[in-house]
Amino acid sequence: MVTYPETTTTEVDRSVEASARAFPRWAAHRADRSRALAAIADQLDQAADTLLPIAQRETRLPEARLRGELRRTTFQLRLFADLLTDGGYLDPRIDHADPDWPMGAPRPDLRRMLEPLGPVVVFAAGNFPFAFSVAGGDTASALAAGCPVVVKAHPGHPELSRATATVVERALTEVGAPAGTFAIIYGVEAGRAALLHPAVKAAAFTGSIPGGRALFDLANSRPEPIPFYGELGSVNPVFVTTAAANARAEEIASGFLGSFTLGAGQFCTKPGALFVPRQSNLAELLAKMPLPEPGPMLNDRIEQGYRTTLTDLTNRTEISVLRQEERAPTTPPSATLLTTELADLLSDMAGLFRECFGPTALIVTYDDEQQLLEAAAAMDGQLTATIVGEPGDSIAAPLTRLLATKAGRLLWNQWPTGVSVTHAQQHGGPYPATTAPGSTSVGTAAIARFLRPVAYQGFPADLLPDELRDDSTAALPRRIDGKARDV
Repeated sequence: MVTYPETTTTEVDRSVEASARAFPRWAAHRADRSRALAAIADQLDQAADTLLPIAQRETRLPEARLRGELRRTTFQLRLFADLLTDGGYLDPRIDHADPDWPMGAPRPDLRRMLEPLGPVVVFAAGNFPFAFSVAGGDTASALAAGCPVVVKAHPGHPELSRATATVVERALTEVGAPAGTFAIIYGVEAGRAALLHPAVKAAAFTGSIPGGRALFDLANSRPEPIPFYGELGSVNPVFVTTAAANARAEEIASGFLGSFTLGAGQFCTKPGALFVPRQSNLAELLAKMPLPEPGPMLNDRIEQGYRTTLTDLTNRTEISVLRQEERAPTTPPSATLLTTELADLLSDMAGLFRECFGPTALIVTYDDEQQLLEAAAAMDGQLTATIVGEPGDSIAAPLTRLLATKAGRLLWNQWPTGVSVTHAQQHGGPYPATTAPGSTSVGTAAIARFLRPVAYQGFPADLLPDELRDDSTAALPRRIDGKARDV
């Protein structure tokens, strides 16, 4: 694997300071940012034949998966470009002065909208080398918001990171973006230095709980604490009702097997726990169904971490191995199914109900559907939670309400592994799924992470942003004197 020297503290300072200088101009014009994002998408598409072989070599992922991921990456860049053209994400509100305001005092002229925070540090992810890496969702949403970006490259694909950064930088230069709008740095210490730089106003991260928590604590230890949007870890439980298990056990088993082994189990949305009625034959079916061919893990470090976690789980007395093929240590790990009883799980949630990043899942058997409420109540924060049920299931309503307090995305009779890039998507959840449950890292709502509200009171029109002027030329939805206006 190609390696690059770690970025020095001096070089980090230079990159962040250039970002700070670029910020006023980059933040100024939505139309310019829209054109820039579209240009990045176009040039990434054009560079596919260069980028894909590098990605295959560094990540061991197949070409078809990587090509689809690159398409997703450029799609989300264009989706944010369209969002900028619309402008509604700014949530502009105008309250004209009202001497008869009912609160007992005159209302002053107040005008409010969202404005960009400033330079952002993005810690690239390893499991999605395009969609959550250098030009991925965090970078796209921050640039769209008007925030220059410094990306800390992931060590799992350094050459691809450099090649992707070169494409992004070229596209930005060609559309006239200010120097410093985008930069890439390498190394753990460089990431720490960037996060602590006083000019940085927010950070985004996708990775492990220990790594994300350390960075989150660091962001909060600064003299000026900053928002840290970390996606850390999730088990993504699936709850199968008795009626569903009786009606379509084979369909459920097949769907679950395909979902938890997809991409060798290296998706943050992998369903890692399946709750099934003890009297059903779901466990028996899963023990006998043909397994998909094992796929290589992203790198040796991730595979070693997976094997360590799996060994720890299989050594626990509360857990039994339902299915595990013996394979040589040098070959890719095959799917493993573990099983436990719900009562045993509840006795040690921290030890048993945890993410195992790879092709392993835990089958949890229960006797009474009311126990599902106990399990859901004992869970920590999750990215997703799924109910596999039938119409008329009495447990569905209370379980849905409870799971809505635990997860960012709930699914009914679907599998969580796919995360569509759309306006209504929510990819987040309570800790430890993320460090910021009120935000999403996928979908257009992700732009809100890098914005803050500013109210202007009593200002003359010529000092206001165009979007807040009465004679604004911006065609965007606004709320004026409490009433929504389309344009």
